[in-house]
Amino acid sequence: MPDVVPRIHRHPVLLRPFEDVDVDLVRSVAADPLIPLITTVPMSGSRDDAIAYVHRQHDRLRDGQGYSFAIADAEHGHAMGQIGLWIRDIESGRTSTGYWVAPQFRRRGHLTVAPAALTEWALGLDEVHRIELHVEPWNDGSRRAAGACGYEREGRLRSRQQIGDERKDLDVWSIIRPQSEPVH
Repeated sequence: MPDVVPRIHRHPVLLRPFEDVDVDLVRSVAADPLIPLITTVPMSGSRDDAIAYVHRQHDRLRDGQGYSFAIADAEHGHAMGQIGLWIRDIESGRTSTGYWVAPQFRRRGHLTVAPAALTEWALGLDEVHRIELHVEPWNDGSRRAAGACGYEREGRLRSRQQIGDERKDLDVWSIIRPQSEPVH
């Protein structure tokens, strides 16, 4: 596994490490009705909390959690969201991913391109054989993005996660590295 967060280009996005200039993006999603509930984005919207979030993204690889990328516009480098490859189960060849895009940048195709770029990169790593993604059943945008990137829905995990004040179901999607055919 690489020991640094790489820069991954796939027009029109760039996946890159978070930078201090991304603080305003983090602050802009603090009031989103879902992002702070299912991620570590702070609900406060304060500058200090947003700076702490950006700095935590740099610690994730060093701490063995995985790779956290800002989803940025490839032309200007402005951050629009976050995507990660989480490696907690890498010894078993399994990883997971998750992503968010700020509301002002949705419906522009970035949510299909960013997971596709991350998936292609990750499946090219020797250690990665399976990537899982958990999606809220009602989240049409994430479901479409997962399908467009080659992920297959495997089923529903009932009462999978506490989101806000209630337990929520999540659909599990996955993609696996194609197996090579045995030679006879």
